Amino acid sequence: MDGSTAGLLVLFVVSLVPLLPTEVTLLGMGISAAQGGTSLALVIAVASAGCLASDQALYALGRFGGRAALDRLSRRRKIAAGLGWLDGRLQRHPRPVLVVARWLPSGGTLGALFAGSLRWPMTEFFTASAVGVTLWTSYVAFLGYAGGRIVTEPGISLLLSLAVALILGSVITYGVKRSATAP
Repeated sequence: MDGSTAGLLVLFVVSLVPLLPTEVTLLGMGISAAQGGTSLALVIAVASAGCLASDQALYALGRFGGRAALDRLSRRRKIAAGLGWLDGRLQRHPRPVLVVARWLPSGGTLGALFAGSLRWPMTEFFTASAVGVTLWTSYVAFLGYAGGRIVTEPGISLLLSLAVALILGSVITYGVKRSATAP
């Protein structure tokens, strides 16, 4: 097994397991793609497949584990804030909210659990999840790719890409929080 195949396997496993550092791994693989290590389209496809499979498992957990799993998670302040934001919005605008939730810390995990606990139709959830994970993984992989094209030193490329992702993620989180408190 060569390095790029091993990297893609690690990316799939990290994408599959909720709360593992998918973003950092995906940024790194985007950098690898920029430097000729692997195909960017393959990186996006592998990460999307792992995230999509994870979402379906979390949806099933939410559907069959119900509110108990969410209640346990909501003991953490940041997760409780995320659930508060999702609560009313998922009922009014479910598909766009699930797509946007991907950019929030633990948003994909919470959105999938919440959608399952609300007993959304599986086909609607799958469609929203597929769109959300594809857009999110493309965005993160392209950030890594851009960083890898701008700076050829992998460590500096990763730091640059992480900084941009952190800034953009913070702006999105701020906007979501601000809209959540607006009357």
